[in-house]
Amino acid sequence: MLRTLPTTLLALLLTLSASAANPPNIVVVMTDDQGCGDFGFTGNQVIRTPNLDQMARESAQMMQFYVSPVCSPTRACLMTGRYNYRTRAIDTFKGRSMMDPEEITVAEHLKTVGYATGLFGKWHLGDNHPLRPQDQGFDEVLMHQGGGLAQNSEPIGNDRRYTDAILRHNGELVETKGYCTDVYFSAALDYMESCVSEGKPFFTYIATNAPHGPYHDAPKALYEEYLKKPDQLRSLIRQMPSDRKDRDGLGQIEVLASIAAMITNVDENMGRLMAKLEVMGVAKNTLVIFLTDNGPNTTRYVGPYRGNKSQVYEGGVHTIFLARWPGTLPAGHLSNALGAHIDIAPTLIAAAGVEDEPSPNMDGKNLLPLLKGEVGDADWPTRQIVLQSHRGNAPVKYHNFMLRESSGWKLLNASGFSRNELPPGGPKLELYNLIVDPSESVDLSAAYPKIVERLKKAYERWFDAVSSSLPDNYAPPRIALGTTHEHPVLLTGQDARVDADEKSIGWQVKSGRAGTYRVRFLDVEPLPAQAQFVVEVDGKNVATSSSGTDMEVPLPEGEFLFSARIQTTDGSELGYQIELSWE
Repeated sequence: MLRTLPTTLLALLLTLSASAANPPNIVVVMTDDQGCGDFGFTGNQVIRTPNLDQMARESAQMMQFYVSPVCSPTRACLMTGRYNYRTRAIDTFKGRSMMDPEEITVAEHLKTVGYATGLFGKWHLGDNHPLRPQDQGFDEVLMHQGGGLAQNSEPIGNDRRYTDAILRHNGELVETKGYCTDVYFSAALDYMESCVSEGKPFFTYIATNAPHGPYHDAPKALYEEYLKKPDQLRSLIRQMPSDRKDRDGLGQIEVLASIAAMITNVDENMGRLMAKLEVMGVAKNTLVIFLTDNGPNTTRYVGPYRGNKSQVYEGGVHTIFLARWPGTLPAGHLSNALGAHIDIAPTLIAAAGVEDEPSPNMDGKNLLPLLKGEVGDADWPTRQIVLQSHRGNAPVKYHNFMLRESSGWKLLNASGFSRNELPPGGPKLELYNLIVDPSESVDLSAAYPKIVERLKKAYERWFDAVSSSLPDNYAPPRIALGTTHEHPVLLTGQDARVDADEKSIGWQVKSGRAGTYRVRFLDVEPLPAQAQFVVEVDGKNVATSSSGTDMEVPLPEGEFLFSARIQTTDGSELGYQIELSWE
């Protein structure tokens, strides 16, 4: 006699069967440095977000959703369903934001069941082969390099432009027209339309660099609109306005006006996206997810929370999570179960009906039962989410971490992101009960020492596990030279490694061929006549020239540290950007 399948298992099998027959299109939109308080539906009375407010009404939401305090770690977790310390993407620059190419991304999973995959905007997990999005499962890529349009990974001549930016389309430089967020969305909409016309389900990842700084180039009309409301903008500031100007000479109100303009511009593009899905006739069979990558980039309104970007208090890590899938996810459904960025990949894999969902090495969970309301919050297993962020080549145990338990307890040590050391005397552990104290105003660590000790041990087990999941866990991936996948190769300070004193030492590379390479130093400022251009392999000089234009340099096959320096009487420094080519 056959046993009756459990109801939950039967429901899962039916869901997978339906998904396989008519897999949903998937769109994930993630903004950069937008806080959880930057929306009308979260209580912001100044920044206009009508389209996202409407999306919130039409979506199922995770109300206790967490991301990392800074951007690359969140992006690695989203792509893999794994804690970023397992993936080698542990920081945001200096060779520490490159994700291990052996990681299997959600795009690669979705391609196994016929999805077309496209990324538009920010990747921030490696600019060179084999680390680029097109190497990691994306068919169509329009992106900026590095962490933003204002950094040294950008093409020379980009001039920190958000308008008419120089981007990379499938690896090739292209000059675009218009504001960058508009460009990303337009390209994504065109891509989705082509997929619909070809009858292919699509996974579209739109990751804006807005409202990340710099703030000198915002949508002009919106900027001028907000600039006329200084008192309203001032009401968003959680600290008294400062007279200090930013690097572009903008004061605090001007910066906020720029941020508000960028956010409203994102909202307008979300309206374009929703309208396009309707016109194409695929709105009902499209799962649209919206979230932010970390807390806000200024000390502005974050609802009932405290903290901002880079901090492990709620304002730095607690974000929104909207999931709109008409007819499948109930509009207005709110789940208070604990969720995080590591859950996105297994959730999308389950929605698409990928048979191998989710792989056992994922840390995340499939949130669809919660989003559909099939499982109540009380029936969801108790779990813990751990987040940690740092500057440096490897994390330090207890430094700038938080552990959030679904019971409501949260343990943290807020030792500061920018340094990578513990305060004198060791970590200062703080304990909060977020159920009764979401603002983290009353530290309960002295009152509940047993809970502190229990959560501390749980954190230690997590740290030891994520720090030992790979051989030489925090060594960076290597950039490939001498292959057919990328030629020429452009090396920038974004991925240059540094020593213990944060001094740039070069790029960890793996060459597929021994022979002569042409090395060019780009954007060299006027230098003294005695300046020398020096190329080194593992610290040994292999070429010296008085001109960095076209150096003929012998390089070996295999793995080594490549360094290209400019030496003057004042010292030696790594070149700004280095181009390598070969026959």
